[in-house]
Amino acid sequence: MTKWKAVIIGFILSVIVKSFFGHYDFVGLLIVGFITGYIAHNGALNGMWNAALAGALGTVICAILFIISTTIGGSFFGLFGGLIGFTTSGLTGIFAVIENLIYYAIVMGITGAIGGAVASKK
Repeated sequence: MTKWKAVIIGFILSVIVKSFFGHYDFVGLLIVGFITGYIAHNGALNGMWNAALAGALGTVICAILFIISTTIGGSFFGLFGGLIGFTTSGLTGIFAVIENLIYYAIVMGITGAIGGAVASKK
């Protein structure tokens, strides 16, 4: 059911959207979800699954990159560096990560279903 090629491409594109086009992430995620569902090529349900999985992986990787950048970047500024920065960003960011995980999965899943349905019509 999972097409890993589609998931990896969607994952990379979702990380790019989040990293470089943060202000336009909703539109970007709609497009990336559609592309992922279209690449999956097995109907709406499979497109939705692959796009939601790609969005979830993208969220997890973006959260890890944020924590690493906070930890390393914070170590140059004294108090919020190292373990203290990691703990602070981890405790305050867990709800933001869960919110983004659900947001990415839903947005990309809906348009992934549309992309999968379009691809299966051929």
